[in-house]
Amino acid sequence: MSLKARLSRDGVVVAPGIYDPLTALIATEAGFEAMYLSGAAVAYTRLGRSDIGLSTMTEMVETIHLVRDRVDTPMIVDADNGHGNALNVQRTVRMYERAGANALQLEDQSLPKRCGHLSGKKLVTSGDMVGKIKAAVDARASDETLIIARTDAIAVEGFDAAVERAERYAEAGADILFVEAPRSEDELSQVTARFAARLPLLANMVEGGATPMKNADDLGALGFKIVIFPGGIVRAVARAAGDYYRSLHEHRSNTPFKDRMFNFDELNDVIGTPELLALGTRYEDPDGAAE
Repeated sequence: MSLKARLSRDGVVVAPGIYDPLTALIATEAGFEAMYLSGAAVAYTRLGRSDIGLSTMTEMVETIHLVRDRVDTPMIVDADNGHGNALNVQRTVRMYERAGANALQLEDQSLPKRCGHLSGKKLVTSGDMVGKIKAAVDARASDETLIIARTDAIAVEGFDAAVERAERYAEAGADILFVEAPRSEDELSQVTARFAARLPLLANMVEGGATPMKNADDLGALGFKIVIFPGGIVRAVARAAGDYYRSLHEHRSNTPFKDRMFNFDELNDVIGTPELLALGTRYEDPDGAAE
């Protein structure tokens, strides 16, 4: 089922963050209906750097290609601010869509951009962002590819200004609205009261971020249609990796940590090694061993 078709049905869509084909595979096997390729998570894992706009468009496109080669799960992709002006946005849309993105999230930050829950953000004008949204809509090859318009204005211009920006972005043709970093349940409720009857809304849950952490079903009851947990997997992996490396350094062995790890065969089962090897035998030369 396409993401667009799923959003027309009842119930909230929970999209966990991923950053590579392995996390995409594990998320899919866990039963999620969609996934969110996080620009922050790619920066954290691929660059070992903060989410301040250092990941390039081509790095993201390569990651989309690799993920799409492994799983078919609908994928929302963080496209930052479109990597430039309206013409850059159009190129970003074309490349992301061809690589396998089902939805692109575009934000109204200027360069250098920052994570939505970091301070010190700067915005383009609402008029510039309207132009980017129109450019994105014009550039997509299929109307099954959804354009998500995100505003970061709450932290810069205040809540009322953010809502007014979101109104303009909806009028410009955005398929989904994302008002980033509401600071209270009241602000979350005001967003849904204004927009939920008109188009799908996305909520972002960041551990330690500006928005109160809530259960996805509770957010669905408020009126949100998509809930993303973009960086949770990296925070979990980084915590586990730190524990693992400290244990190995201290004990000079993985034995004390083995109950918190997959063994060799277990990981191969997760990634489908037996099935892949069996598939390979279909293409072997039956007489090759005799040569």
